[in-house]
Amino acid sequence: MQVAIVAQRGNSRAAYLADDLRERLLNADVEVRVDAETAETLGVEGHPVETVETADLVVSIGGDGTFLFTARGAGGTPILGVNLGEVGFLNAVGPDDAVEAVMAEVERFRDGESLAVREVPRIAAEADGWTEHPAMNEVVVQGPRRGHGGGVSLEVRVDGSLYSGGHADGVLVATPTGSTAYNLSERGPLVHPSVEGLVINEMAPDGGMPPLVVSPDAEVTITVTDAEEAVVVSDGRQRQYVTPPTEVTIATADDPVRLAGPSSDFFEALGKLD
Repeated sequence: MQVAIVAQRGNSRAAYLADDLRERLLNADVEVRVDAETAETLGVEGHPVETVETADLVVSIGGDGTFLFTARGAGGTPILGVNLGEVGFLNAVGPDDAVEAVMAEVERFRDGESLAVREVPRIAAEADGWTEHPAMNEVVVQGPRRGHGGGVSLEVRVDGSLYSGGHADGVLVATPTGSTAYNLSERGPLVHPSVEGLVINEMAPDGGMPPLVVSPDAEVTITVTDAEEAVVVSDGRQRQYVTPPTEVTIATADDPVRLAGPSSDFFEALGKLD
């Protein structure tokens, strides 16, 4: 079995935990790969995050941001998230339980059992002949900047039917997982993980419509006009610039993220938002 470890950048606690976990796995005759930056801290051989998808299990140590970063390179490989004091919607395992949780998955794998995996959806945007890397939280289509003078004129359609139109800073489309992230800061609804759907949330609109939850199979089309430039942002990281007038389509991607290990307590994590 091969286990890949990705630790939060610049976090010595995460690096030390990665080192403890690495030693425990090696002692159990498990092949271990560590992300390049953590490996440099530990003085061992490192590997690019983009290669972790070849492992049987990926362990993400840090906060939800580290998990999102890990998920971009994990492909369909199950990810077990270790939470280092963050809110922890994606990281269900505390640092004191990390080694035990990972070793439980190792034993399950060696016994020929399937890992305890849950799938959560990702969404992807496409426009002008390109398709963006799938996002786990949200895709945002907005003007070149937020605030006065930075918005765009737009139309939002769901499966071809017009839902809203007008001027706004932009439009955010979120997964249930992403409902607790940027969407929440834009006064969008919380969506329990057991509920399937996509959230459509206009950002600082002049009028517009309230946030809407649609079927996970829906296709959301955002037509952008009246701006020199617009940008499509996936999970706050990947950016694609587009020249209006243009049409951006957002839909559920074919490849979900696979979560390993125990489930997080949604309501307990909500309590940490305060």
